[in-house]
Amino acid sequence: MRYTTLISATELAQHVLQPDWIVLDCRHDLTQPDAGRLAFEVGHIPGAQFVHLDRDLSGAKIGADGVFRGRHPLPDPDALLETLRRLGIGKQTQVVAYDAQGGMFAARLWWLLRWLGHDAVAVLDGGLQSWLADGLWLSVELKGRPRGDFNAGTSLTRSVDVQTILVNLEQATHRVIDARAPDRFRGENETIDPVGGHIPGAQNRFFKDNLDAAGYFKPAQQLRDEWQAFIGDPQAAIMQCGSGVTACHNLLALEVAGLRGAALYPGSWSEWCADPARPVATND
Repeated sequence: MRYTTLISATELAQHVLQPDWIVLDCRHDLTQPDAGRLAFEVGHIPGAQFVHLDRDLSGAKIGADGVFRGRHPLPDPDALLETLRRLGIGKQTQVVAYDAQGGMFAARLWWLLRWLGHDAVAVLDGGLQSWLADGLWLSVELKGRPRGDFNAGTSLTRSVDVQTILVNLEQATHRVIDARAPDRFRGENETIDPVGGHIPGAQNRFFKDNLDAAGYFKPAQQLRDEWQAFIGDPQAAIMQCGSGVTACHNLLALEVAGLRGAALYPGSWSEWCADPARPVATND
């Protein structure tokens, strides 16, 4: 069986040490970039390896043209391929990503693997907390894997650039959905990016609204009902956030709900607001 969206701690425990399974720890803190690695060294799911949002799952902030591309632009595909091979991932590997933030960072890895055509990737539902809640053990062993033979296939995702968003301001053919917290969407309490607000015309769907009170993804039908009422046709939807990370959480929720085809705007608000010529909306 291939897991392509979510996996429970109980299911993962049955396979965690199998040679064709790889678990990746994606824990991160936007304000303390080393916190994830430190937490990993204190204890992690047995056999897991650590990946860093900034160094492994993102590319250069300044493009070849000298223009700022956002806080977490997509990595160079060849560099990402090399990272995945170094981690031991091959064409047939089942990958499981987890964090301790409700999938906030693990969903980015999920999207990136699908970007390179690998569908056998799932996020641990409930994160590390669910593993511990099931009474499962943690390890402090740091052990690598033999180099993998991963190769890119046909992409299973779509992405758009800032020019597409600019055109959409006039044509309004796509719904732009912002995954940030409501206060940041309104332009309040902005502590990460230099400008508060959102892309004009965007709608707000906080990524945490995909989760229940215990931190697990809501049932597929509930997500489907909520999202269908919100966006209609997913093919005409673009997901964004602050820097293209939590937008992937909304894309994962859509996949769980069976609503496929929405695109990611990787640069998101951090890229958009870097150019003062681009319009900004607040409090709507």
